[in-house]
Parts: sequence; C-alpha cells; structure tokens
Amino acid sequence: MAEKDTIFSSKIKSKGIFTFDEFYRFCYDWLKDETGLDISEDKYAEKLKGDEKEIDIKWTGTKKVTDYFKFEIKVTFRILGLKKVEMAKGNAKIETNKGSVEIKVKSTLIRDYDGKFEKDAIRKFLRSIYEKWVIKARIEQLEAKLIGDSDEFLGQAKAYLDLEGKKRH
Repeated sequence: MAEKDTIFSSKIKSKGIFTFDEFYRFCYDWLKDETGLDISEDKYAEKLKGDEKEIDIKWTGTKKVTDYFKFEIKVTFRILGLKKVEMAKGNAKIETNKGSVEIKVKSTLIRDYDGKFEKDAIRKFLRSIYEKWVIKARIEQLEAKLIGDSDEFLGQAKAYLDLEGKKRH
C-alpha cells in the first residue's frame, strides 16, 4: 500500500461580490495550468434556499512526479448565501453574484503509489532505508514544492476574490 503523508492543510474565507462562474473557472484553470494537476470533480451539489444558493464542490488533483512520488491535492469549496445582484458599471448594469466562500485545501505526498515495495517485509524495510538515507533531500524538496503550490493557490483565490470585490464597487 502506498504511503500517504498530509503535508499541507489550510483554508480561506471571503465574503463579498464576485462572479461565481468566473471564479470557478479561474480556480480550475490556475490549478491545472500552474501545477500541472489532473483535476477531477468528485462532487458538485447546489441547494436552493429562497433566492440564495448553497454550493458544495470537491475536486481532487493528482500528478505523478516520478515513478515513486505522486502529488494529491483535495480542494473543497463551500459557497453560502450566493445570490444574483445587479450593479452599475459606468452607464450599464451588470449581473454578478454576492455570497461567502470557504476554500479548504489538503495536500498529500504519496510515496510508492504503485506499491512496489509492499510485496514483503524485506522490501518494506528497504523502502524505509531508501527514504531515510538515499532520497531524504528529494522528499523534502517535493514536500516544499507541494506546500508552495497549495499555499500559492489559496493566495491566488483570495486575491481574486478581494480584487473582484473592489472592482465591483
């Protein structure tokens, strides 16, 4: 069985005005383009409450880094009180959204994802030596990359929401 270590777990919250469809596309494109992850949408659920929506979205992004290492980033979006609003932009009125957004990111470095070292006790022992002495610096380097990508994604999403809120006022 592959060894999984969660090395990053964080979240952001934002409340304000933003265009949901554009924000969704921005987050998806940023993760795909900037990190090279293959992203699958595991859940997309909408609930209507009067003129407001609640949206739950779960994505899993994976990327094989080597024959031994794989990145996995799980992103959860929770959008509450999403409603359509009209705003004046110059002489025109534009339709946008208002609501609160919470994004959680959990990132995992998966080692031996094919289970090549899991066939017997000797191989498991050899893997522990391999990881502790031979590729320790490589593991630390990959963990730093994954943490950096995860943190940068949250920073970009927060900056997008902050900028959208200011642009619409």
